[in-house]
Amino acid sequence: MSEPYLGMIIIVPYNFAPRGWAFCAGQILPIAQNTALFSLLGTTFGGNGQTTFALPDLRGRYPIGVGQGPGLSNYDLGQVAGKENVTLTVNNLAPHLHTFAQPSANVAADASKPNGNIPANAVQYTAPANANGVMGGGNTGLTGGAAPFDIHPPYLGLNYCIALEGIFPSRN
Repeated sequence: MSEPYLGMIIIVPYNFAPRGWAFCAGQILPIAQNTALFSLLGTTFGGNGQTTFALPDLRGRYPIGVGQGPGLSNYDLGQVAGKENVTLTVNNLAPHLHTFAQPSANVAADASKPNGNIPANAVQYTAPANANGVMGGGNTGLTGGAAPFDIHPPYLGLNYCIALEGIFPSRN
């Protein structure tokens, strides 16, 4: 690779940062020894801006393009957001109803095995989502639980590294 631009970020498939590079792990660096890099990053990723600044922390994170594409959300440079997993609750669901159908059967019940027996001439019960008053019918029961679930797309663990040395990028 020819000399990189200062602050350039690459992805590497090994467990060390190449010479002149550092892992993007949120390290706090002294401004005095890294003035050129500080002039590019500022305190976008942390630090006090007087004596220290921070490198980006991409551990366990996906980078995303800055700005706002058509019909998409806006993202700022250095913005950190998102969750690894979520817990779905009733408040996350749109109002809806469940239909309870009790099938009809004209057969004699089996008293020795009562589970699975159904009465004859059953009726289907439904109710609007905002129903008030007494309703007849059955109970659909609760299902599921409150366990968080993963929302990651498929992934592959690699290391992000940032150039601590290199050509200072010029603006057009």
